[in-house]
Amino acid sequence: MSDTDNQPVDYSNLTPDTVLSAAASVGYDVDASIIPLNSYENRVYQIGIHDSAPIITKFYRPERWSNEAILEEHAFSIELADLEVPVIPPLPNANNQTLHTYNGYRFAVFTKQAGRSPETDNMDHLYRIGRFIGRIHAVGATRQFMHRSTIEIQNYGQDSLNFLLNNDFIPNELTESYISTAEIVLDKVKSIFDNYHYNLAIKQRIHGDCHIGNILWREEGPHFVDLDDCITGPAVQDIWMLLSGDRAEMTTQLSEILDGYNEFNNFIPTQLVFIEPLRALRLLHYSAWLAKRWSDPAFPHNFPWFNTVKYWQDQILILREQIALLDEEPLFWR
Repeated sequence: MSDTDNQPVDYSNLTPDTVLSAAASVGYDVDASIIPLNSYENRVYQIGIHDSAPIITKFYRPERWSNEAILEEHAFSIELADLEVPVIPPLPNANNQTLHTYNGYRFAVFTKQAGRSPETDNMDHLYRIGRFIGRIHAVGATRQFMHRSTIEIQNYGQDSLNFLLNNDFIPNELTESYISTAEIVLDKVKSIFDNYHYNLAIKQRIHGDCHIGNILWREEGPHFVDLDDCITGPAVQDIWMLLSGDRAEMTTQLSEILDGYNEFNNFIPTQLVFIEPLRALRLLHYSAWLAKRWSDPAFPHNFPWFNTVKYWQDQILILREQIALLDEEPLFWR
């Protein structure tokens, strides 16, 4: 039987009763409390447990990942947790299984972890985050994913552009402008990747979506959550999304992160040239991601500005600004 046999195609039948029954099916003594948590790609719920702490259940989006890819995510997070890297791994059932099914939905169970957002203007926070990213990458470099994606121009850039065009998301009056701008972006990204041998820099298991929203700050330091997008890519992918502000501010933040990173790993400074190309690919990939999910009722509700004329006008301007950034000197590590 294939991974997708008998799977639902959406979340329409994932009712509260189904969520509670799913948790009960793997041995949890659930009470009647259920709280939906903020998640768009998957569906995530806090579930009350009699005489115990609540648990978190994550129901994987149907038809997105294969079972093998999900289990690689689980194995990576367990590997990190066993080495005391502060991630939140899935909890096994009595048979030591971490991926479960109920009514066709695939799900995993996690401990509840409280915390707050790190402060991006707090240099100690950035330094300590950098230390743990270095540790994550040290573990990630010991083996490779076999079933998960790789960040490349084709899948993140060209495939994203093709999807938007083939499904008529871009208004007719803006299509030519968007295509020509996106093609310039992709040409410049390809040139940088070729000139700096990007293909040699991507043999690395990484978090893949390492932004501030996926880090919880606790008294003892950062905790990294949601390895759902763990992927093969360059180390710098897990660093650039933590940078914000103008060039001077980003340079200061970068230096603090990498000072911490290099306590546990050896960051290769030439990877800094990939920051703006990776940002460019993410811009295209993000628009395509919203488009691919637009039939999910949660997306029009939470992203009402998407697929408006103004959205595509803004995207053209953002991509043009990105073209200028691709021509600038890369950030440097002081």
